Amino acid sequence: MRAPVLSRLLLFSVAANLLVPAPAAASSPELIGLESALSNLVAQRSGDYGIAALDLRDGAIVSINGDTPFPMASTVKLAIAATYLAEVDQGRRSLGDMIVGRSAAKVMELMIIRSDNQATDQLLAALGGPVAIQQWLSSQDIPGIRMDRTIAQLLRDRGHLADSKDVATPIAMVKLLNKLDNGTVLTAKSRAFLLGLMSRCATGTRRIRALLPAGTRVEDKTGTLDGITNDVGFITMPDGRRVAVVVFARGGRDRQPVIAEVARAIYDRFADSVRNAVALFMQMQ
Repeated sequence: MRAPVLSRLLLFSVAANLLVPAPAAASSPELIGLESALSNLVAQRSGDYGIAALDLRDGAIVSINGDTPFPMASTVKLAIAATYLAEVDQGRRSLGDMIVGRSAAKVMELMIIRSDNQATDQLLAALGGPVAIQQWLSSQDIPGIRMDRTIAQLLRDRGHLADSKDVATPIAMVKLLNKLDNGTVLTAKSRAFLLGLMSRCATGTRRIRALLPAGTRVEDKTGTLDGITNDVGFITMPDGRRVAVVVFARGGRDRQPVIAEVARAIYDRFADSVRNAVALFMQMQ
C-alpha cells in the first residue's frame, strides 16, 4: 500500500511545481512559445514594436526588441510620479503640498488618470525638471531610460519617430514597473496611491484593456505622440498572479488594436498556464 501513497505524493509535488513555477532568468525558456506568438503577431503588422512582459511572481520574462529605445511619450509620467512619491516617503514632501494652487495629490491624479500635460510640467518643475527624474532613475539603477525635456518642450519638437531623447527600452520600462510594484522604491502607502491612480487611467481603453475579459484588473499609463502609441502597466490574472507589461509602438497603422492583441496574447498565456496546471492536478486525484 505504500507505493501508491508515494506515487500520489510525487504527483502532488509535480502539480505544485506547475502551479508555482520556479524563478526564471531573462529570456525565460518557458515563455519561448509566447515570444514566438508575439513575434508573429507584430511581424504581420506595419510599424515597429517593443514589448516586454514580466511575471512579478517568479521573474519569468519575455521581450521583443527589448533593448531597443522607443520614445516614451507620456509613459514617462510614471517616473515623474515615482520621483515625487519617493520624496514623500523620505519626508521631504507631502501629497498635501500646494503646486500652482492645487495639492500635489490632485496634480498627480490629473497627470496619471487624464495624462494632463500642464499638470505634469507643474509637478516636474517642483521636482527640479527632467534632470531630477534622471538622477532618481540613476539612483535606482534603472539604465535604459532617459528624460531630456519637459512635456511642453517635447510637444513643440518634431521627428518623434526617430527621436533619441526621452526614450526607454522595453526592458528598462518593465524594470521600473517591477520596482514600483515590489516595494523597492516606494512604501506600501505610496505604491497603493500610485496603483490606484493607474487603475483609473482614462486614456487607454482601446489599448491593453480593450480585449481582456471583463473585470480584469489593469493599472496602466498610456503615451501618445505623432506616430507613437504606448501603454505600460500591470495585468492581474485570475489566480492573482500579476504581470508587468510594456508595449511601445511607432509608425505603421492600427497601433491601438495591435497593443490590445499583444495584451490579450500575454493574458491568455499566463491564464492558460494556471488552468492547465489545475486541470492536470485534478486528473491526478
